Amino acid sequence: MGSEARGKLCGEEFEDMLPKMAEKLGGEGLIKELCNGFDLLMDKDKGVITFESLKYNSSLLGLQDLRDDELMSMLKEGDYDGDHALNQMEFCVLMFRLSPELMTESKALLDQVLQQEFGSN
Repeated sequence: MGSEARGKLCGEEFEDMLPKMAEKLGGEGLIKELCNGFDLLMDKDKGVITFESLKYNSSLLGLQDLRDDELMSMLKEGDYDGDHALNQMEFCVLMFRLSPELMTESKALLDQVLQQEFGSN
């Protein structure tokens, strides 16, 4: 894994820390940390990340300078079920989607498994 992985969020480039975390923690450890991140950002009463909870807690992730429209864009990007909030699965999927290096590695592993499973005989 490269040490200079970059990602893009709301048009802004950032250092992609997920590959480093995955390397250090392993798959299960990374998922646990993503779940911890979700717990930090979620609305404790609703059990999901809402615009309000994201705005209130964004400084915990160093995102306090993001504008309201940028925070809303983050929610929209990960909101697959259209409820204007992120559940834990949507949050984890979004974090992987924002990590180009992990997405590339995941695709390569999937391609390898599919080739082994369904490849030419």
